[in-house]
Amino acid sequence: MACGGPPWIWCWRRKGPGRPPIRRFIGFNLQAVKFIPLNERNEPIMGEPIYLTPDELESMRLVYLEGLTQDEASKRMMVSRGTLWRSLESGRRKVTQAIVERRPLILAV
Repeated sequence: MACGGPPWIWCWRRKGPGRPPIRRFIGFNLQAVKFIPLNERNEPIMGEPIYLTPDELESMRLVYLEGLTQDEASKRMMVSRGTLWRSLESGRRKVTQAIVERRPLILAV
């Protein structure tokens, strides 16, 4: 759920019982983007896509691109360090899986 231009708050909706997910602060303008691998003849390899969520992308951007510590990044996203760590772990796993299995990677908004 986007609330205008950057920075904005993002949160997915969960149905059913349990604690609702925490809203995440996203500090840049997200756009839907698809990365599709090519074969040796430069033809797209289509397969089951892997979706990267905005919080996974933001956590990887803060830690790996801006060089912040996990503690600093979690404060910027207004989440706990454990939540940031889980987003990083999930994002790394998805990107690695897309590369190794040659599957499209979609940055979901």
